Amino acid sequence: MKSVSAKELKNKTGEVLYRVERGQRLLITKRGKPLAVISPFGGAELKPAGLRDYKDAWKDIERELGAKNPRFKTWQEAMRESRWRG
Repeated sequence: MKSVSAKELKNKTGEVLYRVERGQRLLITKRGKPLAVISPFGGAELKPAGLRDYKDAWKDIERELGAKNPRFKTWQEAMRESRWRG
């Protein structure tokens, strides 16, 4: 496993996240000591409670948008409602 310093993570967050997105697990170090591991998201055991699969969520959105009497008239109303619940 490759390591990345906390300073490098701070200065090059985009590059580090790109590496993780490509499947790398990285050890984050602070002053040379292991601090954390950052890895690609995957697996039900890491899934936060209440978080739905991306494809399932979009199916619900598309079904709602295609309804004759949609629950929300505009996407702004839908966003306000979804943020209010959180």
